[in-house]
Amino acid sequence: MSFSQSPSGRLAVQMISHIRHALPAILAVGSLVLIWEGYAQFSGVSPTTLPAPSRVLAQAYQYRQALFDNAIPTLRATLSGFALSLFAAFLLSVIVDFVPRLKRALFPVFIISQTLPLVAIAPLIVLWFGFGLLPKILLVALVTFFPMLVALSKGYEATEPELEQLLASMGAPRWKLFWLARLPSSLPFFFAGLRISITYAVVGAIFAEYAGAAKGLGIYMLNAKNNFRPDLVLAAVLVSAALTLCLFGAAVLAERLAMPWTRRTSSGGASR
Repeated sequence: MSFSQSPSGRLAVQMISHIRHALPAILAVGSLVLIWEGYAQFSGVSPTTLPAPSRVLAQAYQYRQALFDNAIPTLRATLSGFALSLFAAFLLSVIVDFVPRLKRALFPVFIISQTLPLVAIAPLIVLWFGFGLLPKILLVALVTFFPMLVALSKGYEATEPELEQLLASMGAPRWKLFWLARLPSSLPFFFAGLRISITYAVVGAIFAEYAGAAKGLGIYMLNAKNNFRPDLVLAAVLVSAALTLCLFGAAVLAERLAMPWTRRTSSGGASR
């Protein structure tokens, strides 16, 4: 057995492949950071106007405990709101799939809900539901459920008619057609919507905190801005970006665990 065919060899090949795949993005981000650092250091711009990345990282490390304490409420609101969003999107997608007339009646309402600007709707939700966790959960759910609802509905419609006809000819009831054919067909669409929605979840939680909260990255950014500390604002932005990337990575991992055959198919195609 050659090294490339051994488990450790396959792991090394996969790691090299991942590094090559991510290298252009790493180079692009690294170049932007270097340009930013050079401009902030040598242009004479004030740190209170444009802090250098090195200063942002240094302040993030110095205030790491405060950032951590404020990231926990944001993460809690994000995960709770996204869980509610998942439940609502799946439940509504099933209902409109079984009752198509409801889709024509409800989808315009859902589309209108997505046109509402967060800056306007967040203070209203806080006003209606108070300063606790509930308004943040509701705002995250409002922001994230529609892409998943659309993705699930499109996934159901992508079911092969031949498969449904075969199951119907075998006497399968409507709910079994959904469970055996339409739901599995929606998985690729669902995970595509999941990856899109998860990137909005942290933003929704932060906007809710802007409108009113005792703790959280949103209120931390607001206080840092009011104290003319753009370095701390950017440090909080860095933490929120890290949270978003972690959640996105969790969504990708969940997709690979739920549909491992897609990775094998793509790997097989690449090898050929």
